[in-house]
Amino acid sequence: MSIGHADDDNEVDPEHNNNKPASLGETYLADKILPNGDYYTGQWYENFPNGLGKYLWTDGCMYVGEWHRGKTMGKGRFSWPSGATYEGEFKSGFMDGIGTYTGSNGDTYRGQWVMNLKHGHGVKSYANGDCYDGEWRCGMQEGQGKYNWKNGNYYIGEWRKGGICGKGTFVWSNGNTYDGYWEDGMPKGNGTFKWPDDSFYVGNWSKDPNEQNGTYFPSETSPEENQDWDPRSVYDVDLSGCEVNDVDGEKLSVLPSQKRLAMWSSSKNDDKARRMSVDGRVSVGIERPFDKLQIWDNATAGAVTGDGCDVNVVGDRENVGRISDGGDLLASVDDGNPKWSPLQPLKLPRPGKRQGETISKDHKNYELMLNLQLGIRHSVARPGPAASLDLKASAFDPKEKVWTKFPPEGSKHTPPHPSGEFKWKDYCPLVFRTLRKLFKVDSADYMLSICGNDALRELSSPGKSGSFFYLTNDDRYMIKTIKKSEVKVLIRMLPAYYNHVRAHENTLVIKFFGLHCVKLTGPIQRKVRFIIMGNLFCSEFTIHRRYDLKGSSLGRLTDKPEAEIDETTILKDLDLNFIFKLQKSWFQEFCRQIDRDCDFLEQERIMDYSLLVGLHFRQVSGDRELIPCDSEIVVVPRLSRVDIDHLLLDPDRMDSIRLGGNMPARVERTVRRGEFELQLIGEPTGECYEVIMFFGIIDILQDYDITKKLEHAYKSIQYDPTSISAVDPRQYSKRFRDFIFNVFSEDIQL
Repeated sequence: MSIGHADDDNEVDPEHNNNKPASLGETYLADKILPNGDYYTGQWYENFPNGLGKYLWTDGCMYVGEWHRGKTMGKGRFSWPSGATYEGEFKSGFMDGIGTYTGSNGDTYRGQWVMNLKHGHGVKSYANGDCYDGEWRCGMQEGQGKYNWKNGNYYIGEWRKGGICGKGTFVWSNGNTYDGYWEDGMPKGNGTFKWPDDSFYVGNWSKDPNEQNGTYFPSETSPEENQDWDPRSVYDVDLSGCEVNDVDGEKLSVLPSQKRLAMWSSSKNDDKARRMSVDGRVSVGIERPFDKLQIWDNATAGAVTGDGCDVNVVGDRENVGRISDGGDLLASVDDGNPKWSPLQPLKLPRPGKRQGETISKDHKNYELMLNLQLGIRHSVARPGPAASLDLKASAFDPKEKVWTKFPPEGSKHTPPHPSGEFKWKDYCPLVFRTLRKLFKVDSADYMLSICGNDALRELSSPGKSGSFFYLTNDDRYMIKTIKKSEVKVLIRMLPAYYNHVRAHENTLVIKFFGLHCVKLTGPIQRKVRFIIMGNLFCSEFTIHRRYDLKGSSLGRLTDKPEAEIDETTILKDLDLNFIFKLQKSWFQEFCRQIDRDCDFLEQERIMDYSLLVGLHFRQVSGDRELIPCDSEIVVVPRLSRVDIDHLLLDPDRMDSIRLGGNMPARVERTVRRGEFELQLIGEPTGECYEVIMFFGIIDILQDYDITKKLEHAYKSIQYDPTSISAVDPRQYSKRFRDFIFNVFSEDIQL
């Protein structure tokens, strides 16, 4: 055995010269104790495990299997000190493909995986004798599946987020059955309970006795058998002890993709070890927002640089920004956008100040903010009927609105306040109350975000439409002033919108939580209408780049000089210099959802919407240069054990990853040929960066009215009709989809 040191320059013990590479670039067998005490034995290529090999970490974790340039790729076996094991397929360091996980508690899962998550078909056998065989999504049971309890009972039907939900059949070992609808693991809605003698009870089921109703039908053979039976016994007796086992089971302290390798730098002048993740990524600093999560270990963190990165660059800096593939392309093209030079390494934009101006007492809109907060508090706290997801048509009636007067001295229903008298209007209050329930928004948290002690923040300038935007202090909600015409569009499409977001949990269409109006009394007599929306970019990750993408070219280039562009700048189509690459299953779901959302918007005669995209770059050097995925740059982190991978991939945080939010992905750099100034999508260079992505469809309240038709006719005289934004909804939908499906692609390396 040879002991590798930083100054060995990858040479092995002289007694093992038969394992030494004959020439640079040749695969050879290595047997190394690494500088930090880790141990590796197996095939080695250019300073990476490559081929078959075994890596043993000092904490007791071990991987045995196939490697590709430092990444676990192919078939292998990963084991934890607790005794848990995973044996199966790996991709880029993740458990991905077909594999078997056996927990230290005896639970076993055999089936499909995607990026460390159970995803696809799989069978989980629990240590207590229960078993689930069916579909999984993002680590939880979802879709069609069958769960067998050890006592002989079983359920077969629909699942959602790890629980029984939807239509399905429960069969007890004594022969009784319930066939119908479920919610949160209990019968809810239409269903039939049947006994072996063919007697049955059919009706509407609910845990609330006031909602429970139905009819009992006796059997011909034993008509008196179940006459005294109470439907409540199903909840209190029959389903007792039939809980579904915890989906996650034991919590893993670390995932394979989070394990780091101790390597040597290939630079002859470097005498420090390189730290690299098991999937081949260099370990880098964490942005300042993570500090508030208290993930720093002061005993080991060291000094933090001004931008929050805590790294020392010790290797060859010439490789930063190097084009790994497509270098010949760069020699023959020029970027059509002067802001981006393909010959220079990419850097993060300068940090932006926190968005918006706090609305203090001397602000011109301070009184309007108070009115808004008073109205929201009144609307949310006002008692209402139990919110069932099945709404009657009357709830969507345009006349369904509630006016409330707010005198300064207060009234029977409103508190006294320092503002002038105003009137407050709620549009379709029951619908928006139910939407908040559908989107799992807690009423108390919602009210606290908007109406708490912290003031709202007004964005510095109105949008193109003249609307003003306000952000809550916690960044969770965005409030936008809208025109009367936009209110009419939303009320008109509200039934279709409600049905769409209810049917498609992963919809990318912006989420609406409330529609209101403030009418100021006195000489001004003006009305201000508000829509309250979710903020797509509310995240613990810093959003480094923001893009508003429509698929048109006219006016779709940011007019700011490069020096004025910061992290909060909204860039446009012709500023885009990336292609977004999603893992296969996410890309397929993305394409399906874009089609569904565009079909919905087209049917509602909506146009001029955008896909808003935010990127957080995961690998950044100390001077804010972006580090490509396969860069040879050497960095030594001085962080605590908790890093960005742990923050993203911790099992407790798995449910935060969803379509359009907190999505691990890669982006590939593109360049535009100089002769095509309006080329929407540049040519790929092969230079890729790891990112966390956020995206969603916004600005969905513009219908193709007479104003837009006139705009289209006027601009068509001056410009190419296909380049302008104002086009027929059908044409807009097709152009938008064509563009988005070219900007997004499947990442074949994940």
